Amino acid sequence: MNAGAPESRAMMLTVPGQPLQLVSRRIARPGIGELLLRVHACGVCRTDLHIVDRELPDPALPRVPGHEIVGTVEALGRGVSRFREGDRVGVPWLGGTCGICRFCVEQHENLCDAPRFTGYDCDGGYAEHAVARADYCFALPEAFDDLHAAPLLCAGLIGYRALRMVDHARRIAIYGFGAAAHLIVQVAVWQQREVYAFTRPGDTDGQQFARSLGCAWAGDSTMDAPRLDAALIFAPAGELVPTALRATHKGGVVVCAGIHMSDIPSFPYEILWGERVVRSVANLTRADGEEFLALAAQVPVCTTIEAFPLAQANEALAALRSGRVRGAAVLDCR
Repeated sequence: MNAGAPESRAMMLTVPGQPLQLVSRRIARPGIGELLLRVHACGVCRTDLHIVDRELPDPALPRVPGHEIVGTVEALGRGVSRFREGDRVGVPWLGGTCGICRFCVEQHENLCDAPRFTGYDCDGGYAEHAVARADYCFALPEAFDDLHAAPLLCAGLIGYRALRMVDHARRIAIYGFGAAAHLIVQVAVWQQREVYAFTRPGDTDGQQFARSLGCAWAGDSTMDAPRLDAALIFAPAGELVPTALRATHKGGVVVCAGIHMSDIPSFPYEILWGERVVRSVANLTRADGEEFLALAAQVPVCTTIEAFPLAQANEALAALRSGRVRGAAVLDCR
């Protein structure tokens, strides 16, 4: 490292399954088409937990996690015209695509054969500085401050894509009431849908939180509820798939909205029969981001957060792992 070169702090994963390490490193220069950002906030997502806990395979290490990044542009790489220095931007999970595979050509870039994911394939936002491709960054609505904007960039975007998968379903079940659920419930209620929230058994605080956001009913996942038109599963628990199918009307859709889920147990065909559908959500498109961020400001969506200093990223991950976060955890990187 050059003597006197400016440095920046980051929380780095060096060994999966082990705590992140606070490191100091040289501030990178943006390459062609890239932005150098001074990070203000970064959401702590369950996907980060899957990476740290070795539930997602082969992260390129060492790696700085984090893909719900809010920051201001400090420097522009060659060829960037969309943003200027001082602009506030958001960086999501999808950090780049090949642009030439079948899926990219057919406008399904979320399914790209050679994607780059922020905080997994390239360094993310558990840091004071980050570099990101300008064409995968979003301008952020002024309605949200830095800390409250961060969860919109994955929890909000994946929740929105999952909600779109159920089309015009009127009565929706949500399993797992964390960051994504607490945001997308507000959109669904604004759209005049009935939402039924299912939490971990005994999580009365989570159930009360769900009702406070407009859910018509809230209880634990072992309880019966009226037959519903669709279900969104945000909890990474495969055993909820048969449960959701049993709760869903004929013709209903069950959407598995996480990047990782435990094995789905076998179930009788009769609970799938009746043209019920089970499907997953994979990543996001840039169009999803533009649509959702505009909608979030219109509703407006209110994010509930628990903020942690950057150096306490391990504590934030532990709180998320144990289910102790109400709403979303966010690192304050300022």
